[in-house]
Amino acid sequence: MAEATVQMRGIRKQFPSCLANDNVDFTAYRGEIHALLGENGAGKSTLMSILTGVLQPDAGEICINGKPVMIRTPKDALQRGIGMIYQHFKLVKPFSVAENIVLSDDHVKVINKKKLEARVKALSERYCIEIDPGALTWQLSIGEQQRVEILKVLYRNANILILDEPTAVLTPQEIDELMQIMKNLAKEGKSILFISHKLAEIMAVADRCTV
Repeated sequence: MAEATVQMRGIRKQFPSCLANDNVDFTAYRGEIHALLGENGAGKSTLMSILTGVLQPDAGEICINGKPVMIRTPKDALQRGIGMIYQHFKLVKPFSVAENIVLSDDHVKVINKKKLEARVKALSERYCIEIDPGALTWQLSIGEQQRVEILKVLYRNANILILDEPTAVLTPQEIDELMQIMKNLAKEGKSILFISHKLAEIMAVADRCTV
């Protein structure tokens, strides 16, 4: 049986106007694409925001790779191999692809453009994500910008990737390309958590689905 990478037990989150998560249990395994299905307002993004440290639960516990953890910030999440690709991208448009990918890497002190682009090119080739490391971000299509966001979390060694409604702004061809990227990442042993309310897409790409 595959190893559980994420275990969330009894998660509760109360906002002043609503109870977003009520005693939620969720488990994801290594090498699977796991969809979270629900209509708008069902609590999918809230649950994943708790997993990524953006929100704190009122109750419940989280285990990553079998060990209980406290995830207080997004930086905590990244250190535990959890990366989120948001529906609205967080890229610096005047920067190149490579510059955006290493932007928050504390280990990069002096930027050598050729070495930087070579590093990003090797990363993109490893995961079969086609992108020009030297391209300026503002010149990219929406689908290409999304690839940059995916490479950003892979660069930080994320093994658990969360995609929040990733097909909402893509063309049909870009959706097909994204699904292939997700499948390739799952084959590499990554856990892909796919938030959606589009049943046809979930049926096409997901191994399991939590409603």
